[in-house]
Amino acid sequence: MMESKEFAMELFDTLCRRRQMQSDHINREELREIWSQITDNSFDSRLQIFFDMVDKDADGHITEAEVKEIIMLSASANKLARLKEQAEEYAALIMEELDPEGLGYIELWQLETLLLQKDTYVNYSQALSYTSQALSQNLAGLRHKSPIRKMSSKLSYYLEDNWKRLWVLALWIGIMAGLFIWKFIQYRNRYVFSVMGYCVTIAKGAAETLKLNMALILLPVCRNTITWLRNTRAARALPFDDNINFHKTIAAAIVVGVILHAGNHLACDFPRLIDSSDQTYAPLRKYFGETKPTYLALVRGVEGVTGVIMVVCMLIAFTLATRWFRRSLVKLPKPFDKLTGFNAFWYSHHLFIIVYISLVIHGERLYLILDWYKRTVSLYLSFSFTLFT
Repeated sequence: MMESKEFAMELFDTLCRRRQMQSDHINREELREIWSQITDNSFDSRLQIFFDMVDKDADGHITEAEVKEIIMLSASANKLARLKEQAEEYAALIMEELDPEGLGYIELWQLETLLLQKDTYVNYSQALSYTSQALSQNLAGLRHKSPIRKMSSKLSYYLEDNWKRLWVLALWIGIMAGLFIWKFIQYRNRYVFSVMGYCVTIAKGAAETLKLNMALILLPVCRNTITWLRNTRAARALPFDDNINFHKTIAAAIVVGVILHAGNHLACDFPRLIDSSDQTYAPLRKYFGETKPTYLALVRGVEGVTGVIMVVCMLIAFTLATRWFRRSLVKLPKPFDKLTGFNAFWYSHHLFIIVYISLVIHGERLYLILDWYKRTVSLYLSFSFTLFT
Protein backbone atom coordinates (compact mmCIF):
# COMPACT_ATOMS: atom_id res chain seq x y z
CA MET A 1 0.00 0.00 0.00
CA MET A 2 2.82 2.41 0.89
CA GLU A 3 4.60 1.69 -2.40
CA SER A 4 1.36 2.35 -4.33
CA LYS A 5 0.96 5.69 -2.55
CA GLU A 6 4.54 6.70 -3.34
CA PHE A 7 4.06 5.72 -6.99
CA ALA A 8 0.85 7.79 -7.17
CA MET A 9 2.62 10.81 -5.68
CA GLU A 10 5.47 10.48 -8.16
CA LEU A 11 2.96 10.30 -11.01
CA PHE A 12 1.08 13.37 -9.79
CA ASP A 13 4.29 15.39 -9.35
CA THR A 14 5.41 14.42 -12.86
CA LEU A 15 2.18 15.50 -14.52
CA CYS A 16 2.18 18.77 -12.58
CA ARG A 17 5.81 19.40 -13.48
CA ARG A 18 5.06 18.93 -17.19
CA ARG A 19 2.48 21.75 -16.92
CA GLN A 20 4.70 23.89 -14.71
CA MET A 21 2.11 23.76 -11.95
CA GLN A 22 3.57 24.97 -8.66
CA SER A 23 0.50 24.66 -6.42
CA ASP A 24 -0.31 21.65 -4.23
CA HIS A 25 -3.91 21.71 -5.42
CA ILE A 26 -5.57 21.69 -8.83
CA ASN A 27 -8.87 22.85 -10.27
CA ARG A 28 -11.43 20.83 -12.20
CA GLU A 29 -10.02 21.61 -15.65
CA GLU A 30 -6.50 20.66 -14.60
CA LEU A 31 -7.80 17.46 -13.05
CA ARG A 32 -9.62 16.61 -16.29
CA GLU A 33 -6.49 17.23 -18.33
CA ILE A 34 -4.34 15.11 -16.01
CA TRP A 35 -6.94 12.35 -16.00
CA SER A 36 -7.02 12.29 -19.80
CA GLN A 37 -3.27 11.70 -19.86
CA ILE A 38 -3.41 8.98 -17.21
CA THR A 39 -6.11 7.14 -19.16
CA ASP A 40 -4.29 7.48 -22.49
CA ASN A 41 -3.41 3.86 -23.28
CA SER A 42 -0.99 4.48 -26.13
CA PHE A 43 2.49 3.08 -25.63
CA ASP A 44 4.22 6.35 -26.54
CA SER A 45 2.20 8.30 -23.98
CA ARG A 46 2.87 5.77 -21.24
CA LEU A 47 6.57 5.67 -22.04
CA GLN A 48 6.80 9.46 -22.02
CA ILE A 49 5.14 9.65 -18.60
CA PHE A 50 7.43 6.94 -17.28
CA PHE A 51 10.47 8.80 -18.65
CA ASP A 52 9.33 12.10 -17.15
CA MET A 53 8.77 10.48 -13.75
CA VAL A 54 12.50 9.83 -13.53
CA ASP A 55 13.81 12.81 -15.50
CA LYS A 56 13.00 15.23 -12.70
CA ASP A 57 15.21 18.02 -13.97
CA ALA A 58 13.39 17.83 -17.35
CA ASP A 59 16.60 18.08 -19.39
CA GLY A 60 15.65 15.14 -21.64
CA HIS A 61 18.51 13.01 -20.32
CA ILE A 62 18.54 10.20 -17.77
CA THR A 63 21.70 9.69 -15.75
CA GLU A 64 22.86 6.48 -14.09
CA ALA A 65 21.35 7.62 -10.77
CA GLU A 66 18.02 8.19 -12.51
CA VAL A 67 18.27 4.80 -14.23
CA LYS A 68 18.66 3.28 -10.79
CA GLU A 69 15.48 5.08 -9.74
CA ILE A 70 13.68 3.60 -12.77
CA ILE A 71 14.70 0.14 -11.62
CA MET A 72 13.57 0.87 -8.07
CA LEU A 73 10.17 2.03 -9.35
CA SER A 74 9.93 -1.04 -11.56
CA ALA A 75 10.82 -3.36 -8.67
CA SER A 76 8.27 -1.70 -6.38
CA ALA A 77 5.51 -1.84 -8.98
CA ASN A 78 6.12 -5.54 -9.63
CA LYS A 79 7.13 -6.54 -6.06
CA LEU A 80 10.55 -7.79 -7.17
CA ALA A 81 12.62 -7.61 -4.00
CA ARG A 82 15.65 -9.24 -5.61
CA LEU A 83 15.69 -6.70 -8.44
CA LYS A 84 15.43 -3.87 -5.94
CA GLU A 85 18.49 -5.11 -4.06
CA GLN A 86 20.58 -5.16 -7.25
CA ALA A 87 19.33 -1.88 -8.69
CA GLU A 88 22.77 -0.27 -8.63
CA GLU A 89 24.40 -3.18 -10.46
CA TYR A 90 21.73 -3.26 -13.16
CA ALA A 91 21.90 0.52 -13.58
CA ALA A 92 25.60 0.20 -14.35
CA LEU A 93 24.90 -2.60 -16.84
CA ILE A 94 22.23 -0.55 -18.62
CA MET A 95 24.52 2.47 -18.94
CA GLU A 96 27.28 0.22 -20.27
CA GLU A 97 24.88 -1.23 -22.86
CA LEU A 98 23.02 1.93 -23.92
CA ASP A 99 25.74 4.53 -23.40
CA PRO A 100 28.79 2.99 -25.10
CA GLU A 101 30.23 6.45 -25.81
CA GLY A 102 30.36 7.26 -22.11
CA LEU A 103 28.25 10.42 -22.26
CA GLY A 104 26.87 9.72 -18.79
CA TYR A 105 23.21 9.75 -19.82
CA ILE A 106 20.64 8.07 -22.06
CA GLU A 107 17.67 9.53 -23.94
CA LEU A 108 14.06 8.51 -24.43
CA TRP A 109 14.66 6.57 -27.65
CA GLN A 110 17.34 4.49 -25.92
CA LEU A 111 14.97 3.65 -23.06
CA GLU A 112 12.42 2.61 -25.70
CA THR A 113 15.04 0.31 -27.24
CA LEU A 114 15.55 -1.35 -23.87
CA LEU A 115 11.82 -1.85 -23.35
CA LEU A 116 11.30 -3.27 -26.83
CA GLN A 117 14.07 -5.86 -26.71
CA LYS A 118 11.48 -8.64 -26.52
CA ASP A 119 8.98 -7.25 -29.04
CA THR A 120 6.76 -5.62 -26.44
CA TYR A 121 5.86 -3.01 -29.06
CA VAL A 122 3.30 -5.40 -30.56
CA ASN A 123 0.64 -4.06 -28.20
CA TYR A 124 0.29 -0.28 -28.33
CA SER A 125 -2.17 -0.15 -25.45
CA GLN A 126 0.02 -1.38 -22.61
CA ALA A 127 -0.61 0.11 -19.20
CA LEU A 128 2.09 1.99 -17.34
CA SER A 129 2.61 -0.93 -14.98
CA TYR A 130 3.16 -3.14 -18.06
CA THR A 131 5.84 -0.74 -19.25
CA SER A 132 7.49 -1.07 -15.86
CA GLN A 133 7.10 -4.83 -16.03
CA ALA A 134 8.65 -4.96 -19.48
CA LEU A 135 11.64 -3.08 -18.15
CA SER A 136 12.12 -5.51 -15.27
CA GLN A 137 11.78 -8.50 -17.60
CA ASN A 138 14.44 -7.20 -19.98
CA LEU A 139 17.07 -6.20 -17.43
CA ALA A 140 18.49 -9.69 -17.04
CA GLY A 141 18.90 -10.00 -20.79
CA LEU A 142 21.56 -7.31 -20.82
CA ARG A 143 23.89 -9.50 -18.84
CA HIS A 144 22.94 -13.11 -19.54
CA LYS A 145 22.59 -13.82 -23.21
CA SER A 146 22.85 -17.60 -23.40
CA PRO A 147 20.20 -19.93 -21.91
CA ILE A 148 22.85 -21.80 -19.91
CA ARG A 149 24.16 -18.62 -18.28
CA LYS A 150 20.60 -17.47 -17.66
CA MET A 151 19.68 -20.74 -15.93
CA SER A 152 22.93 -20.62 -13.98
CA SER A 153 22.15 -17.10 -12.83
CA LYS A 154 18.62 -18.03 -11.77
CA LEU A 155 19.96 -21.02 -9.83
CA SER A 156 22.60 -18.83 -8.21
CA TYR A 157 20.01 -16.26 -7.13
CA TYR A 158 17.70 -19.00 -5.88
CA LEU A 159 20.43 -20.56 -3.76
CA GLU A 160 21.49 -17.17 -2.45
CA ASP A 161 17.92 -16.35 -1.42
CA ASN A 162 17.03 -19.78 -0.02
CA TRP A 163 20.22 -21.36 1.30
CA LYS A 164 19.07 -21.12 4.91
CA ARG A 165 15.81 -22.92 4.14
CA LEU A 166 17.52 -25.52 1.97
CA TRP A 167 20.15 -26.63 4.47
CA VAL A 168 17.62 -26.81 7.33
CA LEU A 169 15.23 -28.87 5.19
CA ALA A 170 18.08 -31.11 4.03
CA LEU A 171 19.19 -31.70 7.62
CA TRP A 172 15.63 -32.38 8.79
CA ILE A 173 14.89 -34.78 5.92
CA GLY A 174 18.24 -36.49 6.47
CA ILE A 175 17.49 -37.06 10.16
CA MET A 176 14.04 -38.45 9.33
CA ALA A 177 15.52 -40.76 6.70
CA GLY A 178 18.17 -41.95 9.15
CA LEU A 179 15.61 -42.68 11.87
CA PHE A 180 13.33 -44.48 9.43
CA ILE A 181 16.14 -46.67 8.05
CA TRP A 182 17.48 -47.43 11.54
CA LYS A 183 14.12 -48.63 12.83
CA PHE A 184 13.34 -50.41 9.53
CA ILE A 185 16.56 -52.46 9.72
CA GLN A 186 16.04 -53.13 13.41
CA TYR A 187 12.64 -54.77 12.85
CA ARG A 188 13.81 -56.40 9.62
CA ASN A 189 16.19 -58.46 11.77
CA ARG A 190 13.60 -59.47 14.38
CA TYR A 191 11.40 -62.56 14.40
CA VAL A 192 8.25 -60.46 14.08
CA PHE A 193 9.28 -59.70 10.48
CA SER A 194 8.63 -63.33 9.51
CA VAL A 195 5.03 -62.91 10.71
CA MET A 196 4.12 -59.35 9.75
CA GLY A 197 6.60 -58.74 6.93
CA TYR A 198 7.45 -55.28 5.66
CA CYS A 199 4.21 -53.95 7.12
CA VAL A 200 5.74 -53.79 10.58
CA THR A 201 9.09 -52.40 9.40
CA ILE A 202 7.41 -49.52 7.54
CA ALA A 203 5.01 -48.86 10.43
CA LYS A 204 7.85 -48.73 12.97
CA GLY A 205 10.05 -46.61 10.71
CA ALA A 206 7.22 -44.11 10.23
CA ALA A 207 6.59 -44.14 13.99
CA GLU A 208 10.16 -43.02 14.65
CA THR A 209 9.78 -40.04 12.31
CA LEU A 210 6.48 -39.21 14.02
CA LYS A 211 8.24 -39.05 17.40
CA LEU A 212 10.75 -36.58 15.99
CA ASN A 213 8.15 -34.40 14.28
CA MET A 214 5.78 -34.40 17.25
CA ALA A 215 8.72 -33.15 19.31
CA LEU A 216 9.58 -30.44 16.76
CA ILE A 217 6.22 -29.12 15.60
CA LEU A 218 5.64 -26.80 18.55
CA LEU A 219 9.08 -25.17 18.37
CA PRO A 220 8.38 -22.96 15.30
CA VAL A 221 5.26 -21.50 16.98
CA CYS A 222 6.87 -20.75 20.35
CA ARG A 223 6.81 -17.00 19.83
CA ASN A 224 9.02 -15.98 22.75
CA THR A 225 11.65 -18.58 21.88
CA ILE A 226 11.71 -17.61 18.20
CA THR A 227 11.87 -13.89 19.06
CA TRP A 228 14.84 -14.53 21.33
CA LEU A 229 16.60 -16.68 18.73
CA ARG A 230 16.16 -13.97 16.07
CA ASN A 231 18.44 -11.75 18.15
CA THR A 232 21.21 -14.34 18.44
CA ARG A 233 23.98 -15.31 16.03
CA ALA A 234 21.95 -18.36 15.07
CA ALA A 235 19.79 -16.05 12.91
CA ARG A 236 22.70 -15.80 10.45
CA ALA A 237 22.27 -19.46 9.51
CA LEU A 238 18.68 -20.29 10.47
CA PRO A 239 15.56 -18.86 8.74
CA PHE A 240 13.58 -17.93 11.86
CA ASP A 241 11.27 -15.70 9.79
CA ASP A 242 10.02 -18.86 8.03
CA ASN A 243 8.89 -20.45 11.29
CA ILE A 244 5.22 -20.75 10.28
CA ASN A 245 6.10 -22.37 6.95
CA PHE A 246 8.34 -24.87 8.73
CA HIS A 247 5.50 -25.58 11.18
CA LYS A 248 3.23 -26.37 8.22
CA THR A 249 5.91 -28.51 6.59
CA ILE A 250 6.32 -30.58 9.75
CA ALA A 251 2.53 -30.95 9.92
CA ALA A 252 2.53 -32.31 6.36
CA ALA A 253 5.26 -34.81 7.33
CA ILE A 254 3.15 -35.89 10.31
CA VAL A 255 0.21 -36.57 7.98
CA VAL A 256 2.42 -38.79 5.82
CA GLY A 257 3.81 -40.53 8.90
CA VAL A 258 0.34 -41.21 10.32
CA ILE A 259 -0.84 -42.69 7.02
CA LEU A 260 2.18 -45.01 6.85
CA HIS A 261 2.10 -45.95 10.53
CA ALA A 262 -1.62 -46.40 11.14
CA GLY A 263 -2.30 -47.65 7.62
CA ASN A 264 0.24 -50.46 7.84
CA HIS A 265 -0.93 -51.46 11.32
CA LEU A 266 -4.64 -51.52 10.53
CA ALA A 267 -4.56 -52.81 6.97
CA CYS A 268 -1.51 -55.04 6.94
CA ASP A 269 0.32 -56.33 10.00
CA PHE A 270 -2.75 -56.78 12.26
CA PRO A 271 -4.49 -59.01 9.66
CA ARG A 272 -1.25 -60.95 9.11
CA LEU A 273 -0.87 -61.52 12.84
CA ILE A 274 -4.46 -62.75 13.16
CA ASP A 275 -4.10 -65.08 10.17
CA SER A 276 -0.82 -66.59 11.39
CA SER A 277 -0.71 -70.22 12.51
CA ASP A 278 -0.44 -71.17 16.19
CA GLN A 279 3.11 -72.36 15.65
CA THR A 280 4.11 -69.07 14.00
CA TYR A 281 2.34 -67.06 16.69
CA ALA A 282 3.95 -68.90 19.61
CA PRO A 283 7.11 -66.70 19.89
CA LEU A 284 4.90 -63.58 19.99
CA ARG A 285 2.82 -64.65 23.00
CA LYS A 286 4.98 -62.60 25.35
CA TYR A 287 3.83 -59.48 23.50
CA PHE A 288 0.17 -60.21 22.74
CA GLY A 289 -0.84 -62.84 25.31
CA GLU A 290 -1.30 -66.59 25.32
CA THR A 291 -4.40 -66.39 23.15
CA LYS A 292 -4.08 -64.89 19.70
CA PRO A 293 -5.96 -61.54 19.75
CA THR A 294 -8.81 -60.67 17.42
CA TYR A 295 -8.74 -57.61 15.19
CA LEU A 296 -11.28 -55.85 17.41
CA ALA A 297 -9.23 -56.63 20.52
CA LEU A 298 -6.16 -55.01 18.96
CA VAL A 299 -8.09 -51.88 18.01
CA ARG A 300 -9.88 -51.65 21.37
CA GLY A 301 -6.66 -51.99 23.36
CA VAL A 302 -4.91 -49.02 24.97
CA GLU A 303 -2.60 -48.70 21.96
CA GLY A 304 -5.49 -48.75 19.50
CA VAL A 305 -7.76 -46.35 21.42
CA THR A 306 -5.02 -43.77 22.00
CA GLY A 307 -4.02 -44.04 18.35
CA VAL A 308 -7.59 -43.37 17.20
CA ILE A 309 -7.92 -40.42 19.60
CA MET A 310 -4.74 -38.84 18.21
CA VAL A 311 -5.80 -39.32 14.60
CA VAL A 312 -9.26 -37.81 15.21
CA CYS A 313 -7.87 -34.79 17.09
CA MET A 314 -5.22 -34.13 14.45
CA LEU A 315 -7.77 -34.54 11.66
CA ILE A 316 -9.98 -31.87 13.25
CA ALA A 317 -7.08 -29.49 13.94
CA PHE A 318 -5.50 -29.91 10.50
CA THR A 319 -8.82 -29.48 8.68
CA LEU A 320 -9.82 -26.30 10.53
CA ALA A 321 -6.31 -24.91 10.00
CA THR A 322 -6.62 -25.04 6.22
CA ARG A 323 -7.01 -21.76 4.35
CA TRP A 324 -10.64 -22.46 3.41
CA PHE A 325 -11.80 -22.92 6.99
CA ARG A 326 -9.42 -20.47 8.69
CA ARG A 327 -10.44 -17.59 6.40
CA SER A 328 -14.13 -18.58 6.29
CA LEU A 329 -13.99 -19.27 2.55
CA VAL A 330 -16.21 -22.30 3.16
CA LYS A 331 -19.82 -21.26 3.78
CA LEU A 332 -21.58 -23.73 6.07
CA PRO A 333 -25.20 -23.59 7.27
CA LYS A 334 -25.90 -22.76 10.89
CA PRO A 335 -24.84 -23.95 13.43
CA PHE A 336 -21.90 -25.47 11.49
CA ASP A 337 -20.76 -22.00 10.41
CA LYS A 338 -18.97 -21.77 13.77
CA LEU A 339 -16.50 -24.35 12.44
CA THR A 340 -15.01 -21.69 10.17
CA GLY A 341 -12.97 -18.63 11.04
CA PHE A 342 -9.96 -17.89 13.18
CA ASN A 343 -11.62 -18.81 16.49
CA ALA A 344 -12.34 -22.35 15.27
CA PHE A 345 -8.75 -22.65 14.08
CA TRP A 346 -7.36 -21.32 17.38
CA TYR A 347 -9.43 -23.45 19.74
CA SER A 348 -9.10 -26.63 17.66
CA HIS A 349 -5.32 -26.30 17.86
CA HIS A 350 -5.60 -26.67 21.63
CA LEU A 351 -6.50 -30.30 20.99
CA PHE A 352 -2.74 -30.80 20.91
CA ILE A 353 -2.94 -31.22 24.71
CA ILE A 354 -5.08 -34.34 24.26
CA VAL A 355 -2.82 -35.49 21.43
CA TYR A 356 0.34 -35.30 23.53
CA ILE A 357 -1.24 -37.03 26.52
CA SER A 358 -2.43 -39.82 24.22
CA LEU A 359 0.99 -39.97 22.57
CA VAL A 360 2.76 -40.53 25.89
CA ILE A 361 0.32 -43.30 26.85
CA HIS A 362 0.54 -44.81 23.36
CA GLY A 363 4.33 -44.79 23.51
CA GLU A 364 4.43 -46.47 26.92
CA ARG A 365 2.14 -49.34 25.89
CA LEU A 366 3.84 -50.54 22.71
CA TYR A 367 3.14 -54.15 21.74
CA LEU A 368 6.56 -55.31 20.63
CA ILE A 369 8.75 -53.59 23.25
CA LEU A 370 9.04 -54.86 26.82
CA ASP A 371 12.10 -52.96 28.10
CA TRP A 372 11.14 -49.51 29.41
CA TYR A 373 14.35 -47.84 28.23
CA LYS A 374 13.52 -48.73 24.63
CA ARG A 375 10.31 -46.69 24.75
CA THR A 376 11.68 -43.41 23.47
CA VAL A 377 8.56 -41.24 23.08
CA SER A 378 9.09 -39.57 26.46
CA LEU A 379 12.76 -38.99 25.59
CA TYR A 380 11.86 -37.12 22.40
CA LEU A 381 9.18 -35.03 24.09
CA SER A 382 11.24 -34.23 27.19
CA PHE A 383 14.07 -32.91 25.01
CA SER A 384 11.57 -30.84 23.04
CA PHE A 385 9.80 -29.40 26.09
CA THR A 386 13.19 -28.52 27.60
CA LEU A 387 13.90 -26.34 24.56
CA PHE A 388 10.48 -24.70 24.74
CA THR A 389 10.85 -23.73 28.38
